[in-house]
Amino acid sequence: MASDASGWYARLDQECPDRIEQIRLWLDSWEQSTKSNAPIAAYLPRKWPTLPAGLLYDPGAVLDRLLSRHEAVSDGRSPRGAFSTPRRLIQAVLADEIGQRSKKKTKEGAVTLSLSAIPPGFRDYAAKFNDNNSGSSEDDEEEAEASTKSGVPLPFADPSCGAGLVASQIIRIHSQGLENEHSSIKCSDTLKLIEGMQLLDSSEIAVEAARRRILITLGRAGLVDLEGEGDEGTIGRNEAEMILESNIRVGDSLLDEWPWNESPLLIVSRPPWIRIKDRFRGHEDGSRLRKELSGRLRNALDSEGELRFSALKGNVNLYRLFLERSLQLVSDGGRVRMVVPDSLLREKSSIPLRKLLVEENEWGSTWCFPDPHRVFPGISQGFAVLGVTVNGSTDVMMSFGPLGADSVMPDMGVSKTSPFLELERGPWSSWTDATWAVPRMPSDEFDRERVLDAIDRLSDQPRLSEDSNWLCTGSETIRVRVGEIDQSGSSSNISNWGDGDEGVPFIRSAHFCLEDDEVVVRHPAYDSEIPSGAIQRSHSMWSGETKPKGFPRVACQAILNSANERRLRWAVVPGDCVLGNSVNFLEIPEGVIVVLEEEEGGLEEGLEWLCDQLNGVDLDLWSRAWGANSNVNNYEIESLPFPMPSGRHLLSE
Repeated sequence: MASDASGWYARLDQECPDRIEQIRLWLDSWEQSTKSNAPIAAYLPRKWPTLPAGLLYDPGAVLDRLLSRHEAVSDGRSPRGAFSTPRRLIQAVLADEIGQRSKKKTKEGAVTLSLSAIPPGFRDYAAKFNDNNSGSSEDDEEEAEASTKSGVPLPFADPSCGAGLVASQIIRIHSQGLENEHSSIKCSDTLKLIEGMQLLDSSEIAVEAARRRILITLGRAGLVDLEGEGDEGTIGRNEAEMILESNIRVGDSLLDEWPWNESPLLIVSRPPWIRIKDRFRGHEDGSRLRKELSGRLRNALDSEGELRFSALKGNVNLYRLFLERSLQLVSDGGRVRMVVPDSLLREKSSIPLRKLLVEENEWGSTWCFPDPHRVFPGISQGFAVLGVTVNGSTDVMMSFGPLGADSVMPDMGVSKTSPFLELERGPWSSWTDATWAVPRMPSDEFDRERVLDAIDRLSDQPRLSEDSNWLCTGSETIRVRVGEIDQSGSSSNISNWGDGDEGVPFIRSAHFCLEDDEVVVRHPAYDSEIPSGAIQRSHSMWSGETKPKGFPRVACQAILNSANERRLRWAVVPGDCVLGNSVNFLEIPEGVIVVLEEEEGGLEEGLEWLCDQLNGVDLDLWSRAWGANSNVNNYEIESLPFPMPSGRHLLSE
């Protein structure tokens, strides 16, 4: 079904190469099918390819995909790599957010007595009791004013609304919540809802698509008359269009001032996941545009003249800035729910943003999806859904995960049986040195306990690169370096072993193997029994100018597939080889090398002993828990805790 859908988009490009025209024609057909209550396929242009059954019943998903493909190409990316946010995921987020709000309101509401549940003689008293408790307090009136009768908090905002997916799902919840209400109440409450929307996007075609999509969604729900002036129970088309034009606008949420006077009470969004350096790749002057954008973002000021963004660190991804901006826009006590890559939870460059979430707001919950394929098709990295109360206090953060497709419940949030971890502020700070990283946890209860035990044992130990480490002497510290050969840039000097060329052994990540729980380097230069067709023989000889170091090194496989049994694989590599940049190695101080030689009877023996410590079970569990992604970053290795082995006093005397 997925391949049929991909093929349909490819065939559509051949018949209608203008992607903006694709979007507009799709919206026209969707509206016509809504008015006539007929399948959308009946109204598509005749020259368009036949619509697969899988796309027939979800016009909104097709619209989101068409827009994402247009935006990918405008950024210079391939439309094949474009992805759109799953409707089912947004439904679960909204059900959890709005549902929790409704439950809280019910729980805190006035207590009444059921007249049918008590004897007749006491019913007068019960009626009087109910009357006394049914009166609305000022707080209740204010809360009612700040939400629709269907329970949607207002104003509701999406600072990167795209084609209006989130707003369309809010309308679905709103419509269901008013099923039993009188038509006039439905009409007035729907007016209140769309007047309380604040949707913004920097793309003109996205805003155009969002306005029309929301109008069509309201029409399908029977809340807007798509062909007339409306009546007591429906809003007229012209009136609805005027409101939507005012409340769905083109603008830059990151750099411009918010165009509405009232602060939103709730933001739900999936902002762009794209680094600044990847923007404008398809433009002639893309380099200049990227520099200008980066400069404007770094120098953006708030209303008090202070820098607007504190999360600008490293290769800045725009989603970080959208999250920080959302925290600024929402009123005190309001809520932000945002779908972001799960690298935010652990990567070093997101530390300022995590500190902002914990130390200045109430970061209440996180849904963690490490394997996104069945939940979020089209993306290769894990993702997370954050739940934050603005200007609150974080005492405990509930981290749910690992979650999968079966955990997503469109009518309630995530499954009640989902595994979770309570991160209490005190222990959490100790575990992470107040960087507030969120550990990646396994689903099995026994394995979770093993990981937590390892974290407890290692969290207060000195780090591998710290001068307080037992392995370092004085101010000398161990550093992690990347292999000296750029595999892509030097491919002309890399060949297969045994092809007849002269060269030296070239070691890359594929040469690190796990045999009987022992890490070994399998390279044809050192193992003649490797079969001729084995992957270890390909791209394993170096004939360039860079020469071998001449001494053995401790090296680590740097890029690992998530299916591997270990995350870190340490081994000693001989001195006559060169390393590819998919391998990291330790730069060890001379003083440590001297002591290793004396203690173990030789340098290679000392390095082998060191590898045994690095390949320990606890360190591997630690690395799995705190790894930001499938890459093993240098800073991750340098921050590994490194306890002194029991019974050893190496370098301590």
